[in-house]
Amino acid sequence: MALGFIKKVFSFGKDKPAEEKESQGLTVEEKAAIASESEPHSREEDLPVSPVDPVADVELQTAGGQADDNGAEETEGGDVTTSIEPVLPKGFATRKEEAPIEVAPEPKLSWFQRLRQGLSRTSAQLTGQITALFTKRKLDEATLEELEDLLIQADLGVETAMRITDTLSSERYGKDVTGEDVSRIMASEITKVLKPVAKPLELDLSHKPHVILVVGVNGTGKTTTIGKLAAKLSGSGLKVMLAAGDTFRAAAIEQLKIWADRTKSEFIGTKLGADAAGLAYDAFEQAKAKKCDVLIIDTAGRLQNKAELMAELEKIVRVLGKLDPDAPHTVLQTLDATTGQNAMNQVEIFRNVAGVSGLIMTKLDGTARGGILVAIAAKHKLPVYFIGVGEGIDDLEPFEAQDFAQAIAGVSH
Repeated sequence: MALGFIKKVFSFGKDKPAEEKESQGLTVEEKAAIASESEPHSREEDLPVSPVDPVADVELQTAGGQADDNGAEETEGGDVTTSIEPVLPKGFATRKEEAPIEVAPEPKLSWFQRLRQGLSRTSAQLTGQITALFTKRKLDEATLEELEDLLIQADLGVETAMRITDTLSSERYGKDVTGEDVSRIMASEITKVLKPVAKPLELDLSHKPHVILVVGVNGTGKTTTIGKLAAKLSGSGLKVMLAAGDTFRAAAIEQLKIWADRTKSEFIGTKLGADAAGLAYDAFEQAKAKKCDVLIIDTAGRLQNKAELMAELEKIVRVLGKLDPDAPHTVLQTLDATTGQNAMNQVEIFRNVAGVSGLIMTKLDGTARGGILVAIAAKHKLPVYFIGVGEGIDDLEPFEAQDFAQAIAGVSH
């Protein structure tokens, strides 16, 4: 017994854990606190249970830090945690971000391609009828008469139709003729009709401003055409002023103001219903004071059979003539290709009233009656300065006789 007591004395402090050694010298209360914190849970059911929330679990792991390249994230305290992607059940997949598909921009069409596209309805109708006419037939008088009627119905005019049939007869009479033969001859003869009228719009810049008066029936595209002309002129460095002389339509005034802003041109307008001749007077004076190179004056769209409206147009011309004996220096008439034969009558009336000096044909892309320009050129022989095949700012281009003739006839460039 004495021996057992001695062993206990000498082993005191050796078998105690390090924590027990460190606790010597503490008060009873401090020891109790340490013991309660370090005491393990003896049973599993005593552990706190919390509901499992995978989303919250992922958010907790990713909060407070930025992921490195390996998916690990550093928290504010410097600890590193690993982001765990949830395992989806069978039948599901994680959506991967796909690189955006790069779409190559559409190649910009040349002017001839746009012209041909715009005149496709006119060309398709005309060439289709010609091909049907000359399928397995020799060229005789009956065929020539049918072709002449077909060309007149296509608004090419009697004079041009006869030119085409005469040339065809001299080359191919009594022989087999194809649609391609007719198209080739048609393109050649139309070019001959149009070449004398395909002229550039000459500006006399010794007059400042050079006054361009734009006339035409409602809906022929006057205001839009003015905007496109202003874009070309101001883009070349000329100082341009636009005058809203269509005082009958608020929309026309607003539209022209927008074009002036877009083309960085000067603008002058007045109240709705004001005297258009008075506006033309003020516009000329202001354009001269501001040293503008070109003044373009819009006018109210008027029907050629309205005598009082045509009288107002004459008044504008007279007022401008008092300010400058040569003004207006250019009188442009816009024509809508979709009106067909009616456009021919409009040219005759406006030419007598306003002294039209040149034409601009618009909306050739919206009609199968583009041939009317050929008939107008053959009859009136007025210069055709520009043609339009769309609403875009670059869809108004100088008139080229051969390009137009080939586009109408469906012949390759």
